[in-house]
Amino acid sequence: MKTIEQRIAEGREFRAFTPVFPAGEKIVEGYASIFDEPFLLWEEDGIKFYEQVDRHAFDNTDLSDTILQFDHEGRVLARVSNDTLTVRPDEKGLFIRADLGGTALGAEIYNEIAGRYITKMSIGFRVRKDRREIEENQETGEVRVLRTILDISRLYDVSAVSLPANEATSITARKYVDGVIDAVRQEIDARRRARRVQKIRILAEV
Repeated sequence: MKTIEQRIAEGREFRAFTPVFPAGEKIVEGYASIFDEPFLLWEEDGIKFYEQVDRHAFDNTDLSDTILQFDHEGRVLARVSNDTLTVRPDEKGLFIRADLGGTALGAEIYNEIAGRYITKMSIGFRVRKDRREIEENQETGEVRVLRTILDISRLYDVSAVSLPANEATSITARKYVDGVIDAVRQEIDARRRARRVQKIRILAEV
């Protein structure tokens, strides 16, 4: 079984999202993603990295065999292909509904969700297309990056996770964002170098 680190190296991304709530029997439901609402994903060294999911990001996503797991690893608790998991985009976001009554572990996880021992979930996915907008305050040096996910090619899993929302976000964000942030930093550095060169040229012409 591949580790989360190996999956990240393959290009998968993981993202924490809103809690799920018991809906009766052994059913849980919630939203895996809320559309068109930027949220602060990562912050360091004057760079604030925001992300939002476009409401059409799942229009062409392969959802045919998305599974529900615990912490993105281990046994399958529910899956789309056997009709124990429903995953569908609506006006608000990506809605999920799962029947956890089919396995002993699923029933155990349901009880932990019902008892509020587990309150968060996360998704594992692959991006086909995104857009990045960079705004830099030249006086303060502060940078705001907005990444809009436009097209998700595949949703691998939705997972109940053991870490609270903030910790889960910071842990998964740093793992997946490192490559994206490196690219953004290179672009910011290139812009700053270009401005320095331009200033030197202007001074030389005076």
